[in-house]
Amino acid sequence: MAGLPPGRWLGRGLRALGLTEGGQVSERQLELLFGEGRHPDADRIERGLLDDGVDAATARRLTVLGQPIEETEARKQTPLLGVDFTFRPQASLVVLWALGDDHTRRVIERAHERAVATALRWLEDEVAESRWASGRGRARTPALLVAAFRHFDNRDGLPLLHEHCLILNRVQRPGADGDPVWGALDTYRLYQHVVAAGTLYTLTMTTEVCENLGLATVPREVTPGLRPVMEIAGVPEDLITWSASRRRRIEDALEALTDRYVKDHDHLPGDRGRHALGWWAAQETRPAKKNPKPLAQLLAWWRASAILCFGQAFIDGLLDRCRAAGAAIRARVDPAVDVALAAVDVAAVVFTVREKFSRRHILAEARRHLLETLRGRELTHGLDDSIADRALLRYSRRHTVTKPGRGAPTPDRMTYTADFPVPNRWWIAPAQGTPPRESSRYERARLASLAVQNAIRDARIRADTATEAATTTSTVSAPADHQDIEGKTASALHVVDHPGRDASLTPAQRAAAVHAHQQAAMPAEYLEGRTTDPATWLRTPKNLDRLAAHARAAEARRRAMEERPTPEQPADAVKPTDQRYHHGNRPDQCRGAGRNQ
Repeated sequence: MAGLPPGRWLGRGLRALGLTEGGQVSERQLELLFGEGRHPDADRIERGLLDDGVDAATARRLTVLGQPIEETEARKQTPLLGVDFTFRPQASLVVLWALGDDHTRRVIERAHERAVATALRWLEDEVAESRWASGRGRARTPALLVAAFRHFDNRDGLPLLHEHCLILNRVQRPGADGDPVWGALDTYRLYQHVVAAGTLYTLTMTTEVCENLGLATVPREVTPGLRPVMEIAGVPEDLITWSASRRRRIEDALEALTDRYVKDHDHLPGDRGRHALGWWAAQETRPAKKNPKPLAQLLAWWRASAILCFGQAFIDGLLDRCRAAGAAIRARVDPAVDVALAAVDVAAVVFTVREKFSRRHILAEARRHLLETLRGRELTHGLDDSIADRALLRYSRRHTVTKPGRGAPTPDRMTYTADFPVPNRWWIAPAQGTPPRESSRYERARLASLAVQNAIRDARIRADTATEAATTTSTVSAPADHQDIEGKTASALHVVDHPGRDASLTPAQRAAAVHAHQQAAMPAEYLEGRTTDPATWLRTPKNLDRLAAHARAAEARRRAMEERPTPEQPADAVKPTDQRYHHGNRPDQCRGAGRNQ
């Protein structure tokens, strides 16, 4: 389509069709593959077969992948040849991409491409399966066939970088004779893991952009009571609102639909009801598609519109402000992640939101936790899996029961539950003339997580104090071994994490402890009725401008020192000796002594 870059092929399944990853997708190939379920080069293959004397019907049948769509239509069923997964970054990253310089735009686009590839690889490795015989037969198929198309704007012509990934509902699996055959993809299983794939994309892209540009993230509350979105620090709310005119129309339509729902049912809609009403609001306010414009023209329009609204100096200094805010946040973020506390936080949040859960829910929440904790700092590969495994092993109970005569289900098909205390509902004071509202599931989940984390910290302190006291009073025995300390800490954690399995705490004692933790956590975190960040006071326009000016001045001084010529010294010049180190250092006075190397 004119104005848009050509589509490209992705996925390991391309090798079976003789295609190369990153190759260009033609319109005819897309029509054959996703419209007729045939080989993307079926025209060429069919001509070759006809030249070899094969009849037309047989030649066409040999180019069909799997079951012909004519057989599906004969059963009065609609054939499903593909599913569309759309990947898009946060609004603040889209704003930086649309209004930044060429270098910033290349960094964001490169991170976007890598994040999409990472999410698709994870779907291939962990999720993709082929099913046949009404689901009685299943096989892992780590090779998807994807056609990716990149778009730059929404239907209002405002910036919205996103990627449409059309996943073919055909994969190769081993046949009865061992030869590969084409079969259907289990698309339901694919949709079950769409949230986990989306959180992996967001975590991967945000981390790479923040590391390469020196940025950081902050939580931004989009809907009161719901999960905040991690946006780039330094991008003001007004600039995000400038690029979200469609969202404003959706929110207005959603408010009208909610009023109609309350009049019809005499109560507010629940979580599923709000989701359904949001979908209807998006459909009602969806404008017709327009002819796409070239990216250069769109960039010029967006920059002119932003300058008209906010001024050229503000737009030109946007990246510097974001870097200054990011430097202030990154300086106080500890890159080390406490896996134990992360696991209990993830398990408590997921259990409070949904009583029964699977590994995919835990994994998605683990990735959200890493994004909220590290604020864009680089993370260790596989840390999300480690947190998820620990949350399932230590803080969850298996709910799935193996049926007689059947094998045990795979770990990702098991369901779990937990024993965390769920906080009672409470009402949050109104703000800006809005009526009081009831606490949401997410707010109760965060409160439950804070209560259990506080209990674990107390258990650690008690275990460390007891170990230290035993070591101090002991005059004959050797100091306690590190494994003994770990064992005592693990025992204390077990008492806290699994109520009722040990006799250390009675139900009344545990209820009192949890209530105390909740009362300690509630005023600071939830009574305000909004999600706040401890460094919000730093990110005022005046402070950000001051930080950006300091950063530019420091960079100018560094460059001036590098460019300053170094005076030449005679060859026989004697280097002065520092008398502090003239006699050498003792081993216990060396730099780094006593640290873990």
